[in-house]
Amino acid sequence: MQSLLAVNFGEIFGNLYEAMGFVQGTDWKNYVMLLISFILMYLAIVKKFEPMLLLPIAFGMFLINIPGAEKVLWGVHPEGDSSFEAVEPSSRGLLWYLYFGVDKVIYPPLIFLGIGAMTDFGPLIANPKSMLIGAGAQLGIFIAFILASVLGFSAAAAAAIAIIGGADGPTAIMVTSKLAPDLISAIAVAAYSYMALIPIIQKPLMKLLTTKKERAIRMKPLRQVSKLEKILFPVVVTLVVGLILPDSITLLGMLMLGNLMKESGVVDRLSTQAQNGLMNTITIFLGVSVGCKAKGSVFLSPETLAIIGIGLFAFILGTIGGLLVAKVMCLVTKGKINPLIGSAGVSAVPMAARISEDVGREYDPQNHLLMHAMGPNVAGVIGSAIAAGVLLACFA
Repeated sequence: MQSLLAVNFGEIFGNLYEAMGFVQGTDWKNYVMLLISFILMYLAIVKKFEPMLLLPIAFGMFLINIPGAEKVLWGVHPEGDSSFEAVEPSSRGLLWYLYFGVDKVIYPPLIFLGIGAMTDFGPLIANPKSMLIGAGAQLGIFIAFILASVLGFSAAAAAAIAIIGGADGPTAIMVTSKLAPDLISAIAVAAYSYMALIPIIQKPLMKLLTTKKERAIRMKPLRQVSKLEKILFPVVVTLVVGLILPDSITLLGMLMLGNLMKESGVVDRLSTQAQNGLMNTITIFLGVSVGCKAKGSVFLSPETLAIIGIGLFAFILGTIGGLLVAKVMCLVTKGKINPLIGSAGVSAVPMAARISEDVGREYDPQNHLLMHAMGPNVAGVIGSAIAAGVLLACFA
């Protein structure tokens, strides 16, 4: 009884009150970011805009902006040093450890491993000319780099911002984590948001840059690709690109390893694991890790708005670049190539290819462009990895 009476309840409740989040002098920007996270969750759950990544990103953003949660979930920074490594070891929380995979560039290559295990390069092998469309769709990356440089961003930051135009989230995260880690939240959210909004962004551009006659073009069925070709393709591409541009080998090598496991047919368990268990786990870790960097004090700035604007510009130019190359190919082949497949040159697999199919069927319900569009689409994946290698070689 005496020990109970000796307890200072006033001190206990005082400590509890001081530990409450809303008491700890939270910036108003945190509350704005909470609202943004709710909007992103709505888009992921209700509108189903790229929910596999948008939902964990939004929830990571939600967690880190809850007043008082950063010290618990991330850790304590020494005054004046906000770097990843500077967080006091004794205070490091769950999100700090999850983010380790982003900081050390572990998650993006593993995502590419899963993508490779799910990808069929057959349409690209059957129609190698579609590689030109994938290359043309990288136009947005390099023009956006010039624009970002003109607007005052450093060369490294401009390169990280420009990669948004490739419409490839893991590539954007990898390049940014090496070139401009402070910008990773803005660039990742922009990249995945534009990927989710592909139907809204691309369809008007496709209709603007093609004629009704072009949209109704029926393409001949692709030839059957042999198993030997599918096995040799990832090995040859990795060797050739690796010899020319070693900086791209981290992403491209994992992409081709996943594809080789799939096409070889001798490691079905590994291929299945890469496509499902591993891919799903890394997707969760990657999404939450990226979202938790979107703190209000960092995210809500004129710089972030500029990044989002340049990223949209880059994505639009990438779509236009692919469409224009496809139109030229249509002219050269005298109408044998439907220009709609050009929009699939961006690296958003397989959503961009599906949009080509959808728009084509609006003008001819019996016209199936999906497999033809998959060629430029997977070429875009390879192209974005190569573009990333170029930027890293130049500015890392």
